[in-house]
Amino acid sequence: MAGLRLIVGLGNPGPEHARTRHNAGFWFVDALAERAGVRFGLESKLFGETAKIDIAGQTLWLLKPATFMNLSGKSVTAALRYWKIEPEEALLVHDELDLPPGTARLKFDGGHGGQNGLRDTARLLGHGGFHRLRIGIGHPGHKDQVTPWVLGKPGRDDEVMILRAIDDAMDVMPLAVNGNFMDAMTRLHTPRPD
Repeated sequence: MAGLRLIVGLGNPGPEHARTRHNAGFWFVDALAERAGVRFGLESKLFGETAKIDIAGQTLWLLKPATFMNLSGKSVTAALRYWKIEPEEALLVHDELDLPPGTARLKFDGGHGGQNGLRDTARLLGHGGFHRLRIGIGHPGHKDQVTPWVLGKPGRDDEVMILRAIDDAMDVMPLAVNGNFMDAMTRLHTPRPD
């Protein structure tokens, strides 16, 4: 399988959303950029902010859509067209209600699971044939509480666990970038000793 050329963090723009659970995707690409010592710049034709980094000898783009979560596909598809990147060379990073904080999982293809950024991207592409990195944020316990939960900020303990999952996922990016997704999944999905 081809490696990665684009990593998209899904989230909502603006300082009021910066540390919310729904912005776990932004947290991830911000951490990658920080590790690489680069800054994001606004790219209006791609409806988002971009940065260019190197991982394991490969150059790839980072993207943070500025369209708000529900319209993420507009930015993602614009970037794929502009950089001539195939959907299977893209990784979309998003918050995941069905995983506890501290957990990150890689997968390829599949449904959107109610995640609106994935839903919009798959709708515009006509398929879900792209990689996903699911960052666990936990579930509030009742579906009526989901919206305030995802748009709220995690407590200190949960934030530490989410950041730990992001660190774990960053550590397997060299494998994923080079197309070794099975190895990346195996490493990421194996609980680390505490």
